[in-house]
Amino acid sequence: MGREFVDLFEEWATSYDESVTGHDPEYKAVFDKYDTILAEVANHSTGNVLEFGIGTGNLSKRLLDRGATVIGIEPSSAMRKLAAAKFPNLRIENGDFLHFPEVGVPISTVTSTYAFHHLTDEEKNVAIKNFNELLPTGGRIVFADTAFESQQAKQAAIELADKNGYQNLSEDLQREYYPTIDTLRNLFESNGFYVTFKQMNDFVWLMVAEKTA
Repeated sequence: MGREFVDLFEEWATSYDESVTGHDPEYKAVFDKYDTILAEVANHSTGNVLEFGIGTGNLSKRLLDRGATVIGIEPSSAMRKLAAAKFPNLRIENGDFLHFPEVGVPISTVTSTYAFHHLTDEEKNVAIKNFNELLPTGGRIVFADTAFESQQAKQAAIELADKNGYQNLSEDLQREYYPTIDTLRNLFESNGFYVTFKQMNDFVWLMVAEKTA
């Protein structure tokens, strides 16, 4: 999430909440344990939180309920409109992982769910490098996103989607930039973060990266 997939977000805005709550069988496994995933991200987040890809505000609600100060970054106008209707006092900015306005306050945590895979590996590296400059020592990046243990595991997921007739999911897996865990670990560590991974469902991993230098 640069801007390459903004049209997709615009189309998905009105049905996103239905998908994440398990009503779309094609994406049911992707959003399995969705509430637990959001809770894990919120529980690892502290201080002022910069949230990328806020979508319809589901993670934002969790963060606000914990007393966090949240600044939301979202490239989709349709998603921003839905989130603003839910949370009229939430600060929401037009932006993405690579380009976003000055936030004007110290940030302790950068969060995101189901969005980082929209960047190429090169773009992911730029984003993490920028977050290193934004965060203090001990600051965190807390992401939950689709990733795979290997390229073979990714290919197996594509083949299973094809077998089940899940054409949209298969196309997503082939079109978007789903990384391996080793790639993500290298990106975080090379940019001054210590990172841990926890698998949340067949697709999604929780990533908690703490700035060490």
